[in-house]
Amino acid sequence: MSIHVIAVVALVLIFVIGTLRPVNIGALALIATFLVGTLVAGESVKELLVGFPPDLFVLLVGVTYLFGLASVNGTIEWLIDRAVRLLGDRPVVVPWMIFVFSAIPTTAGALGPAGVAMLAPLCLRLGERYGIDRRMTALMVMHGSCAGNFSPLNGLAVIVRQALVANDLSVSSGALFLGNLAYNVALAVVIYFAFGGMHLIREARRSTTGLPVSGPRPANESIGGPAGGGVSTSEGTVVVQKAAEVEEAPRVPLRFDQTITLVVILAVAVGALVFNLEIGFMALLAAGLLHALFPARFEEADKRIVWSVVLLICGVVTFVGAMQRYGTVDVIGTGIAGLGAPLLTAFLLCVVAAFTSAFASSAGLLGVLIPLAVPFIVQGEIGTAAMIIALTVSATVVDSTPFSSVGALTLANAPEAERRTLFRVMLAWGISMAATAPIATWLIFILPSSL
Repeated sequence: MSIHVIAVVALVLIFVIGTLRPVNIGALALIATFLVGTLVAGESVKELLVGFPPDLFVLLVGVTYLFGLASVNGTIEWLIDRAVRLLGDRPVVVPWMIFVFSAIPTTAGALGPAGVAMLAPLCLRLGERYGIDRRMTALMVMHGSCAGNFSPLNGLAVIVRQALVANDLSVSSGALFLGNLAYNVALAVVIYFAFGGMHLIREARRSTTGLPVSGPRPANESIGGPAGGGVSTSEGTVVVQKAAEVEEAPRVPLRFDQTITLVVILAVAVGALVFNLEIGFMALLAAGLLHALFPARFEEADKRIVWSVVLLICGVVTFVGAMQRYGTVDVIGTGIAGLGAPLLTAFLLCVVAAFTSAFASSAGLLGVLIPLAVPFIVQGEIGTAAMIIALTVSATVVDSTPFSSVGALTLANAPEAERRTLFRVMLAWGISMAATAPIATWLIFILPSSL
């Protein structure tokens, strides 16, 4: 049996077993890496670990450590209090503000993980304060980040342009950015109404008419709560905290350790977003410094590092790296590119981009798939811009899976009690993105360009 078939079957088994049994999927992926690598590929243990992502390991550990400290000493809560005072009693717009805030760093040039690392802890806590469904908040953070992916300043757009120039092709930077932006905004609308948006709108209307805004928890809210800062009671009702009540609370001044924590977090953000420094090591350095300076304020804060998520993500990425090393993705992509039917080839390449990128680097994958698309793009039957937009959207919209850097950082900042449930939601949503994005982009972009 081909090693490619064995690897794909092993990947499927990893998720089936990890979903049906309470076994960390990352541990299963490392076991599969060892068994397939040693028994089928004949690799040594050292070769097996080539695919382990040290940068992602440091990123997850450093960021969750830093924001764990900020949570323990009350700095995050202070920031959320100030945000609530500014927003007032308007939970209906909070998800959209989260989407916009998350899009700003990537639009300005930062890569997705850098922006989400800074914003996910704050956005998730802000959504919690307003009682926004946790699923909505998490997905708005991730797709907001994706919305700015291909701005002319972003590194992903640079990668695409370089790959096209190397093959004597070009595409409008504005078309690439706006096509991706429009697709993610459309997804945000779906997310908003799928995870409690109508409830938020109804509560806003009731608030403006002076009616009480307490009511039963909506049936679709299995994670988080309803709008308005609600709290679930034993009778299943929601007590909504009004903005006036928030403003009446006394303003608590920042302690010295909280001030230093804010300064350190700001320094990490500036270093990562402006100077493109490695955010994982910067966050780790900042966390270690804070913990050493104020040990009494951060007792057991290092336990906030989410090792289960680190194992999950690093294990899966290691196994997918092995599959790439064995040439499984290249074999599939080359076979599709040689079909000779431009429309079918374009669709299948988008499928490969979506499902592979769900578990691997979007940037690396685009560098591989764009050259594969060149032979039938130059035939002129499919527009260059249409093919590239469809391919890039398919490859990046799946960053909402928990196995991407963006998804992993979002999952890691969710409360531990809800993390497994949110993981399943993110996995299901990510798979639905991988299944629908190739179809939607083919119909919206590729098919019209061929007519």
